[in-house]
Amino acid sequence: MRSQSTIDSRSSAVQQGSASREDTDLGALGRDDVIVANTIPAGYFDSAEPVLVVMGPAGSGKTAVASMIARDRGWDSAEADDFHPQANIDKMAAGIPLNDDDRWGWLDTIATWIRRHVDECRPAVVTCSALKRIYRDRLRMPGVVFVYLDGDYDTVMGLLSHRQGHFMKPEMLASQFAILERPGNDEVHVSLDLGRHPTVEEESRAIVEILHLAPRTA
Repeated sequence: MRSQSTIDSRSSAVQQGSASREDTDLGALGRDDVIVANTIPAGYFDSAEPVLVVMGPAGSGKTAVASMIARDRGWDSAEADDFHPQANIDKMAAGIPLNDDDRWGWLDTIATWIRRHVDECRPAVVTCSALKRIYRDRLRMPGVVFVYLDGDYDTVMGLLSHRQGHFMKPEMLASQFAILERPGNDEVHVSLDLGRHPTVEEESRAIVEILHLAPRTA
């Protein structure tokens, strides 16, 4: 599991961006400022509990957002990096991008975690880069919503450069953007605009509001 220092470094980086935002934009960002796409069909959660897959390139803030939602909702959560076999971790630590063959087993393990929560009707949130549509196809199930943290290269690099204690090298970010396929309109997802420099709290609140997620129960 990602260390608290990693989550705190993401919050610190976003706060720096928020400070510059406040120089030109008064007030906190609301849901409609942050959410730029929402393809969730009406009644989507009528027969399934939500399982959120917070996706995007390394450094986009997946862990911080997922952790806050899980904590505030009382949901199960998982970090995709924890599902990587050691060979994948060693490869990334050496600055070698993963290929599709490296990712299939990793994605299938994440899919098994999601399937368990779907079958048990337990809401949950998991992080996963899910860069390509074919990767997301492995994770697509009833109740699954992809939450895409959408930022351009410079925005995400600014966040990644503040991150510590992770095996992904900042110089590898370009390889992720090279294969990135943003969710299509036919995929159940919401997209958040990182270019507005929302705080983790603003991102999490926007997701909770747009999905009408139930509050934590005792």
